[in-house]
Amino acid sequence: MSWKSWMTVRQAQGDTFLWRRRAAPAIDFSYGDRRLAGVRAAARHRGAAGWPAIREQLAAAEDGEDLTFLVEGVQGVSGVERWIEEVLHAAPGDAHALLVSGARHVGWAWHARGRFAAGAAPESQRTLFRERLETAQRRLFAAAEREPAWAAPWYFLQLAGQGLELGPQVAQERFAAACRRSPGHAAAHRQHLRQLAAQGDGAHERTHAFARAAMLDAPEGSRLGELVALAHLEEWRDRGGDPDSAWLGRPQVIEALREAAAHSVLHPAFGRRLDWPLALNAFAMAFALAGDHRSAAPLFRALGNRPTETPWIYLDARSPLAAFRTWRARVTG
Repeated sequence: MSWKSWMTVRQAQGDTFLWRRRAAPAIDFSYGDRRLAGVRAAARHRGAAGWPAIREQLAAAEDGEDLTFLVEGVQGVSGVERWIEEVLHAAPGDAHALLVSGARHVGWAWHARGRFAAGAAPESQRTLFRERLETAQRRLFAAAEREPAWAAPWYFLQLAGQGLELGPQVAQERFAAACRRSPGHAAAHRQHLRQLAAQGDGAHERTHAFARAAMLDAPEGSRLGELVALAHLEEWRDRGGDPDSAWLGRPQVIEALREAAAHSVLHPAFGRRLDWPLALNAFAMAFALAGDHRSAAPLFRALGNRPTETPWIYLDARSPLAAFRTWRARVTG
């Protein structure tokens, strides 16, 4: 079955593109992107039989960010780790299959560890966590060797390196490798920011400096302005993550958030491409927690019913959707 035929069938069966008909907020892991919705549906429902259609879509990716976006969508689908082995057995040198397998093993590793912190999981879970990440690295390095121009393997290697605690030098090297191949790669920047935020003394000063420099170096309308909001949310979390805290409401923080929003999500050049709702949700939450409802309200209106799991999961790990609804109601009435 061709990719177009598969997409038509899934739409007719009613389990694809539901985002277009939603009357209430719901988390859409495809971000309203038809291609990603189709890829995820094929990965979930067709297994190895869906691989030719999935691979066709991956091969048609516009650029390094687009390929990362599509593979990250497949990464979160349970069961991929099983059928992708069939694909690799049939075509062991297929760079797309190696990339998908490596990415899925990263996500599957965190599934093994569960909600435990790095040192708190039982030994058996920690062992499984490391084994899956080591498999991920082997597959991702193999994909990078076969396709040296791809940024996607290096992004997923950033994630694997974080789990394996390979340290700040490796984190910097893998981030730089992704950006050499895809300058302005938003997902790689987000991941590097999170790794900077976890580096101990002086981490937040470095994180804020990184976020602001990335924003200013990017063209106006770039999603990289989101990093400023994320940097402030990371520090807020480290300070206890209290939604009633006045820390985000300090004038210098609000000024920084407004500057970044004007440079990115509020700029006319900002495009609704790939995972664009992540940026609006980050700013909406940051402004809401800061008490700047005047700035948050237009962002909630622009989002409509498109909450994302991150950053609302910071407020409610069990139901980020409930957190979004609560804060949208507070801001917009």
